[in-house]
Amino acid sequence: MPDRHKSNHKAIAESPATDLFEAGRHPSDSEKEWAEKTLMPTLEKAPERPIGAPTGVNLDEHDHARYTTISGVPVRRLYTQADLPEDWRYEDYLNYPGQPPFTRGIHASGYRGKMWTMRQFSGFASPEETNQRYKYLLEHGGMGLSVAFDLPTLMGYDSDHPFSEGEVGKCGVAIDSLEDMEILFDGIDLEKTTVSMTINSPASVLWAMYLAVAEKQGADWKRISGTTQNDILKEYIAQKEYIYPPAPSMRLVIDTFEFGSKFTPKFNTISISGYHIREAGSTALQELAFTIYDGVEYVEWARRRGLDVDEFGPRLSFFFNAHNDFFEEIAKYRASRKIWYRLMKDRFGAKNQRTWLMRFHTQTAGVSLTAQQPMNNIARVAIQALAGVLGGTQSLHTDSYDEALALPTEDAVRIALRTQQIIAYESGVAQTVDPLGGSYFVERLTLDMENGAFDYFEKLDAMGGMVKAIEKGYPQKEIAEASYQFQRATEAKEKITVGANDFVVEEPAPNILYIGEEVAQAQTKKLQALRARRSNDEVRRCLDALKKAAAQEPKAGANGQISPVNTMPFLVDAVKAYATVGEICDALREVYGTYTETAFA
Repeated sequence: MPDRHKSNHKAIAESPATDLFEAGRHPSDSEKEWAEKTLMPTLEKAPERPIGAPTGVNLDEHDHARYTTISGVPVRRLYTQADLPEDWRYEDYLNYPGQPPFTRGIHASGYRGKMWTMRQFSGFASPEETNQRYKYLLEHGGMGLSVAFDLPTLMGYDSDHPFSEGEVGKCGVAIDSLEDMEILFDGIDLEKTTVSMTINSPASVLWAMYLAVAEKQGADWKRISGTTQNDILKEYIAQKEYIYPPAPSMRLVIDTFEFGSKFTPKFNTISISGYHIREAGSTALQELAFTIYDGVEYVEWARRRGLDVDEFGPRLSFFFNAHNDFFEEIAKYRASRKIWYRLMKDRFGAKNQRTWLMRFHTQTAGVSLTAQQPMNNIARVAIQALAGVLGGTQSLHTDSYDEALALPTEDAVRIALRTQQIIAYESGVAQTVDPLGGSYFVERLTLDMENGAFDYFEKLDAMGGMVKAIEKGYPQKEIAEASYQFQRATEAKEKITVGANDFVVEEPAPNILYIGEEVAQAQTKKLQALRARRSNDEVRRCLDALKKAAAQEPKAGANGQISPVNTMPFLVDAVKAYATVGEICDALREVYGTYTETAFA
C-alpha cells in the first residue's frame, strides 16, 4: 500500500549505493564502502525477493523488491546512524525512563517495580455466568477484570426491547439494572480489584451502577481503581455504537471528568481508544494520530467547560491495538508518549507532571485473528503481546485463539492469560527498561510516527477539531481508504496471512462457546420481577430529575464543587432506584435525540 502521507522513506533506488543518500541521509564512508564492496556483489548473485506476490505494493518503480510495514510504510534494508537527524542527541530524543519526553517509558524502573496488569476481556451471556468466569480468571493469576457488554447494553436497550432480539448475551454480558451489576461482581472486592469497562454511549450509566455496587460493598470511592472506556469520538469514527449527537455525548463525557476528579481520584474516567480505529482498517499512524487528537478534543471541551487540565488530566488514559508488524507497533507506543508530553506541556500548559504522562492499555489485534487454522492465532497473539510489552504498556489483554469464531472458551482464555505470564516470567524482557531503545530502525520509525501524527494534527486543527472533522467525514474516509488498500493487497497475496490466503489446509471446525436464547428469556423474567417490586414512582422521580439536569447547560462548579446540573449524581440516584439501562437512556434520548451519520463524499 503506498503511503499517502509525508514520509522520510522513498522507493528503493536503482543502485544500492544511490539508496544510501535517500531522504537526506548522510552515510559514513564505511557504510558507502560496505554498499559497494559487500552489498552490491551479494545482490548481483542473489537479488532480493519480495515477501508475497511480486506485484503492486511489493515492487518499486524499477521492478525491484519493495518491503513495507503492514501499514504500507516502506522499510529500508539497513538502518544506521545516517537514518537519524544530524542533531540527534540522547537527552533530546530519548532521555532516561521516567524523564521527558518519556520515549523510554513513564516509570524509571520499567516492569521491575510493577508488572503490567494482566487484564483479560471477558463477559458473556448472563451476569451469573460471567461472574464465574471472572473468579476463574482471578484464580489463575489474572490481575484485573475487563467487562465486555452485549450489544443491547452497548446501545442503551434493555434485554426485553424488540431491538435486542437475537443479541442478548451474544457479544458480552447482558446488564439491564443495578441488580445485574450486583450479581456480576458478587464475591469480588472492588476496592482491591481493578476493573475496566468497555462501554461508550451509556458509559456514565454503567459507571454509576459500578459506583453504586462499590458503595454497597462498603468500598471507599477514593480508593477504587479501574477504567471506563467512555470514548464516544471513536464511536463516530469507527465502531458506530453511538446513541446521541456528538455535542450532548461530549457533555456526558465531560460530566464524568468533573465528577471523577472530585470523587474517584484513582479511577480513569476515559480510555481514549485507538483499538477500534485500527480494527476498522486504519494504518498504525492513523490509529496513533486520530486517537491522540481525540484526546486533544476532550481536553479542549473540558477546558471550555471551565475545568483545570491538571485536575482531570491525570485520569485520562489511552487504549491501543497491538497488530502484527512488531517494530511498527513498538514505535507507535514510544511515539505516543512523546507526543502526549509535548501536547500537554506546550499546547495546554499543564504544570502537573502526572498530566504529562501517557498511560495506556493494549489489546492484541482481534482483526488479525483468522477463523481458518485458529491455533495459529496463539503465535500471532504472543508476538503482538510482546510488542505491547516492549513498547511499555501499563496493562495488557491477550485475545483468545478462538475469538474469530465466537466468544472465547475457558481453555482458550487460559492459554491467552498464560501467554502473558510466559512473557512476564520466562522471556526476560521485563528485566530491563526499553531494551530496543537506541535501535536505529526503532528510533527512525518512532520519529516518523511522531512527525506523521503532527502532520495529521495540523489538518484536524484547520478543520476546527475532531467533532467538525467527523461531521465532514474526514477520519472515516482516511480509514476506509487504508482498509481498502490493505484488503486489495491481501487479495493479491502481496500481504500474506498464514492459513487464510496462503498455506491453506482443510480442517474440522473447532468447538466454540454457544450462547442460546435462554439468556434473553432469563433476563426478561428478571426485568419483569424487578419492575414489579421496585418503587416505580421513585424511578419516575429520578428520571424526571435527570432529564431536567441534562437539559441545562453545565458550568464548572464553584468552591471545589461540581456543577449542580452534572448528570452523574442524578444517574447514581436513578440506578439506586433500580431504573434500567434502557429507561435511563430513553430519558436522555427524549432530551438529546439520536444521531444518524450523514453520507460523506
